[in-house]
Amino acid sequence: MPYPPPSRTPSGPRRRTLLASAAGAALLPGCSAGREDSDGGRGGSPAAADRARARAARDSERLAERYDAVLAAHPGLTGTLAPLRAEVVRHRKAFEEGIAPSASPSAPSSSPSPSVSVSASASASASASVPGDEKAALAELAAAERALADRRAKALMDVPGELARLLASVAAAGAAHAYLLTEAGR
Repeated sequence: MPYPPPSRTPSGPRRRTLLASAAGAALLPGCSAGREDSDGGRGGSPAAADRARARAARDSERLAERYDAVLAAHPGLTGTLAPLRAEVVRHRKAFEEGIAPSASPSAPSSSPSPSVSVSASASASASASVPGDEKAALAELAAAERALADRRAKALMDVPGELARLLASVAAAGAAHAYLLTEAGR
């Protein structure tokens, strides 16, 4: 009876790993924190960055309001949605930290605490804008998270370095939220 041939598992890293590492290494210089120019090599004025931050803060504010509306219509989802909503509020605050006072969004109403506080306007409009089915409501919220994450990812090329890093991080978190919401809706 012949013996099977010895396994040919490579002792070193696989070709795909090396290619992925090389691609990642090529992108790293654009992400380094020690750059001399604060805009990461991109053009643009501080006012444009402030407008982009204000827009991102408003987008996070609107998303938190959507969470509030879903929570008002479906209180049973509080355990699932409260941590995600709290993250959205933290994202809004992170965007607001670097905004010049003249460009800041108008009086945000979302609470920064992880506890859920539903505004009266959100609860009043919840029945009109939120699907009656929990799964459909989660799917709609996941779609909103995904769309916002996509818009933020597209905006990366138009903003200075530090803001681009923040947008990338928040876009990744939004994509993760969309995934979690989609899984919760199954």
